[in-house]
Amino acid sequence: MEVSEIILNKVAESGLVTLDLKLFYPQETLKVFDLKEYLFRGLIIKEKEFREALKNTDWQQYASANVAVTCTADAIIPVWAYMLVATYLQPVAKNIILGDEKKLIETLLLQNISAINIDEYKNKRVVIKGCGDLPIPESAYLRITSVLLPHVKSIMYGEPCSTVPVFKKKN
Repeated sequence: MEVSEIILNKVAESGLVTLDLKLFYPQETLKVFDLKEYLFRGLIIKEKEFREALKNTDWQQYASANVAVTCTADAIIPVWAYMLVATYLQPVAKNIILGDEKKLIETLLLQNISAINIDEYKNKRVVIKGCGDLPIPESAYLRITSVLLPHVKSIMYGEPCSTVPVFKKKN
């Protein structure tokens, strides 16, 4: 084969490191605790009945799970009600957040990104993968950029063959 016939893979030779944010997607069990089930006539929380209902709840169903506490009914929930739920969930759940499952996924995703081993990307040219099969919130792209920025040579968005430059360290 002649030298002119050799096909070069310029992407492979570029030294780019591709980072797919789906790697930070939560893999643990996710559960939702909905206060709607504890409302009197679907409207309000009556303290005595609420406390009794919480006592009779099987909290082991939330063991080691990441739990989103929400109320899907259009009701005003007093702050102490969330606090009371937390007293039951905290001993068994892995994480507890206020919000729906989407908010729980976003919170865990951001936590996972913040715990990245930065040494793997130090002084590298990093491409943050843009398309994928999981819905990645914009906040994750913001977080990964802020985490990587002080440590990398450059950050790009997209695919290695077609990127949008985001940051390049000045020498």
